[in-house]
Amino acid sequence: MHVEIWSDVICPWCYLGKARFEAALEGFEHRDEVEVTFRSFELDPSRDTVEPLQEMLTARYGPQAVQMEERLAGLVAEVGLGYRSDREIGNTFDAHRLMHLARERGLERAMVDALFKANFAEARPLFTGDTLLDVAVEAGLDRDDASRVLADPAAYADAVRAEEREAAQLGATGVPFFVLDRRFGVAGGQATEVFAQALERAWSERAA
Repeated sequence: MHVEIWSDVICPWCYLGKARFEAALEGFEHRDEVEVTFRSFELDPSRDTVEPLQEMLTARYGPQAVQMEERLAGLVAEVGLGYRSDREIGNTFDAHRLMHLARERGLERAMVDALFKANFAEARPLFTGDTLLDVAVEAGLDRDDASRVLADPAAYADAVRAEEREAAQLGATGVPFFVLDRRFGVAGGQATEVFAQALERAWSERAA
């Protein structure tokens, strides 16, 4: 069974949803027969600046932005992950291009984990080449390979855009968006129980 997850590395609900999905997968009887692929989705593809997250949230949502972040921090803590609100926000296109390189090298899961950890648990800015290179190396990629990708704006650009178009074709208006065996989708960072039910349903329909 194939599960595809459209997400962005700066999306807190993607960070949380991934952890909840993985908890459900761990308890799934047929987990060894499930292949997971992470797909590209940019929350703000037109963004060309880097700014503190809190400033952006306050400008967009007002005073309640603080409460929103506190609630998310609490939910993330429940699944045992780190979460810092003093992180920055910027364009993630280069991070997605590196994720495609990592997929080719068999390191996609490690790269996704490293990017999420760097952004949310460590508040490291993912919007400069130096930081991205460091994270890529931590995930197991060769620094020279990653450097060549970052130096070439066309590298994997079409692959990222293709997956973003595919998300729209499948009806995804936001992320995370989980597609199970191309049979049905689950939107949002749902509870672990919801993902467990979705896995069981997809497996049973596949068997039928």
